[in-house]
Amino acid sequence: MTQQMNVPFMDLVAPHAELEEELVAAFRGALRTAGFIGGPAVEGFEREFANFSDVKHCVGVASGTDALRFALMAAGVQPGSTVITVPNTFIATTEAISQAGAFPEFVDIDERTYNMDPNKLREYLEMQCTRESSGQLISRRSGRPVAALVPVHLYGQMADMDAILELADRYQLIVIEDACQAHGARYFSRKRNLWFTAGSMGRAAAFSFYPGKNLGSCGEAGAVTTNDGALAADVRMIRDHGQAKKYYHNIEGYNGRLDAIQAAILTVKLRHLAKWNETRRERAYVYNRLLKNAGIPVVAPFEPSWSHAIYHLYVIRAQNRDGLMAALKEQNIGTGIHYPVPLHLQKAYSSLKYQSETFRQSEQAASQVVSLPMFPTLTPEQQNKVVEGIRNFTVSSTSLALSSVG
Repeated sequence: MTQQMNVPFMDLVAPHAELEEELVAAFRGALRTAGFIGGPAVEGFEREFANFSDVKHCVGVASGTDALRFALMAAGVQPGSTVITVPNTFIATTEAISQAGAFPEFVDIDERTYNMDPNKLREYLEMQCTRESSGQLISRRSGRPVAALVPVHLYGQMADMDAILELADRYQLIVIEDACQAHGARYFSRKRNLWFTAGSMGRAAAFSFYPGKNLGSCGEAGAVTTNDGALAADVRMIRDHGQAKKYYHNIEGYNGRLDAIQAAILTVKLRHLAKWNETRRERAYVYNRLLKNAGIPVVAPFEPSWSHAIYHLYVIRAQNRDGLMAALKEQNIGTGIHYPVPLHLQKAYSSLKYQSETFRQSEQAASQVVSLPMFPTLTPEQQNKVVEGIRNFTVSSTSLALSSVG
């Protein structure tokens, strides 16, 4: 029976089935009022998500990419400037930087958390930049002014924000959080002796509500969070064709509004998000225990004492990643790779002229990481099957290696 059990990589059907009546009611409300763009549904979600994220303002937009692009623009990042981020992330991070008119440059990740390494950031700022008499930081690599940092809270765990914000303050850099995978993740600031929620520590933050996220819409959606009222007002203008009011355009903007139907759906789901996040944490602990007890030689996720991760993904590292994935696939166990090619080596960024081995931690992670099934309705039986499959592959690989040596 165990061999026939299917373990999908994610399950987007079960939560929608559970909430079907509430979601249909939300959709029906839009139909009956013809409220499809803006209005009470969007405003209500913005209030609730701002409260959830412990910020003063939330602005709903059409996608996570729009959220990051608009946040950069509203924060004052100028065309032609440099924005620093990491190569171990989805391309939307750098697309948003480029589409805001800026240029991405990279610093490497911490090998345990997979997030921006503050030590590598410090090295970049001290060794790869110069400072003009005005205080403006200039990249030696490109000759461009350095304007901002985009730390990515990858896989549902926040980057080490105390250290990053300290460096940003020292070098007068804007910090925009890429929180697209971190809805509800928390960070303990040793400096301020307080827990902070993802999206509340930088000048602004970007969230994606792509369907597979911990808080997912039934389509595309995103949001910008901030404590800066002027920045929030600018994002509202940018998302709506630059309108200060209808047909009065202060700037040339974009069509990047959040649909009212998606906002209504997100409002329903948001009320379950804390429970879903905690269930993901419980499932992560089960994986940790099972992998440890089985003595399997893979690297499980690392969660520092200052982190309260929400496990958007449960990512392990394995030496023979591709062989492991193939073996699990044969047993009807879904897996993923996040991400197989670091951004500095992507064809889309060949013009930046980065070489291989420039960011060794990102490149090594890209060759070894594999994401295991992770979703709130994942069962203990399914997790046992996943770990049993990994153990069987490890044992057979070891036996094969020994027989080859013999």
